[in-house]
Amino acid sequence: MNFANKMAATAGATGLALFAALPVWAQEAAAAAVAPAAEAAPAVANPGNNAWMMTATIMVLLMILPGLALFYGGLTRTKNMLSTMTQVGAAACLAMLVWVMWGYSMAFGPDTTIEPLKPFIAGLGKAFLAGVTPDSTAATFTDEVISEYVFISFQMTFAAITLALVLGSVVERMKFSAMLVFGLIWLTIVYFPIAHMVWAAGGLFFEMGALDFAGGTVVHINAGVSALVAALILGKRIGYQKEIMAPHSLTMTMIGTGLLWVGWFGFNAGSALEANGSAGLAMINTFVATAAAALAWMLAEKVGGHKPSALGFCSGVIAGLVAITPAAGNSGPLGAILLGVVASVICYFAVTKLKTKLGYDDALDAFGIHGIGGMVGAVGTAFTMLVALGGPAGEDYALGSQLTTQVMAVVTTIIWSTVGTVIAIYVAKALTGLRVSEEVEREGLDLGEHGERAYNY
Repeated sequence: MNFANKMAATAGATGLALFAALPVWAQEAAAAAVAPAAEAAPAVANPGNNAWMMTATIMVLLMILPGLALFYGGLTRTKNMLSTMTQVGAAACLAMLVWVMWGYSMAFGPDTTIEPLKPFIAGLGKAFLAGVTPDSTAATFTDEVISEYVFISFQMTFAAITLALVLGSVVERMKFSAMLVFGLIWLTIVYFPIAHMVWAAGGLFFEMGALDFAGGTVVHINAGVSALVAALILGKRIGYQKEIMAPHSLTMTMIGTGLLWVGWFGFNAGSALEANGSAGLAMINTFVATAAAALAWMLAEKVGGHKPSALGFCSGVIAGLVAITPAAGNSGPLGAILLGVVASVICYFAVTKLKTKLGYDDALDAFGIHGIGGMVGAVGTAFTMLVALGGPAGEDYALGSQLTTQVMAVVTTIIWSTVGTVIAIYVAKALTGLRVSEEVEREGLDLGEHGERAYNY
């Protein structure tokens, strides 16, 4: 009986223990059942990265208004100050609306159903941002994601400033209406395809392995080459190389330069798409490349027999910013400094010697600085990757192969921009006449096109 009692007690204890363990087993089973669902759950945007990218987006807007507007406006003559600023602002607004309607989809949307076009353009599946919600996300360069609306807004500002940059070559003589027609077509057939080729998975340059961290090809070569082509078709300003056409306010140009430099940190560091070490690298490179380029331009002026000038300082700053753009996350600080110096000196000769010798009227040197500087930066990125210059490449880095890829991307961008700009400018000419009358050009576009003056004296 004693044995039976012991067995009963043991069985009871065992049963109680098993019963007590049931909740643990249930939790484990539930966790196992939930695990696949958790893995399939949609990614959630990192709030810190989102906050940084929203800030970077606003910084790029600062580059346009008031940065570029003041920079370009100060370089023109008094009678065309407001016209220049208005064209910059209106071009940016046009680009923003077109980006939302079909630009984002063409650059970063789902693949087009036309197979041969896939390397060059995406489809219209996200036209008018179809399917985009506050919960949808966009990939970064790691496992993180950011809100798709934030990514759309960030890339939207790139499209806006690129179109505005083109106008630097054609100010003081192009109709406001012609600018709007040109911009609509140019964005569609030039900017959106090149953005897709460089930055979208499946894009031609992307698959080639071309390096363009923040837009050397997409923004600067694209804008600079298009600016030159547009200026050649439009023709020279009345009195060009015969009359003095000095900037009317270098003070405003200097203010615009400072705003551009500050905003460029959003442009370059923001292109990391996260608040991480890559953004930090882009940030320090944007400091030192620009500083080196500013001093190099003034030194080139001195060596060339001129006084170091405020205009030279501003030009050097922009040349450095342009050159480091494709290399911002693909260079160490030493490589960034060297790239800034080289680009600044080359741009100096392009602006002061090449333009004068060839006689083209690139009014505000959009080609001389953005086009040439973008080419130097894009090709130079292959060198800044070298470990010897502090670059991030590994020991097995093939300089020759990467250099070939960079050159191919540059040449293709030049050809695409040239052909697309010719089409866009001639359509604008057919619809609007393209150029203001001689009377309006002599009177000034502020009054002739907009009925107002920048200054009341």
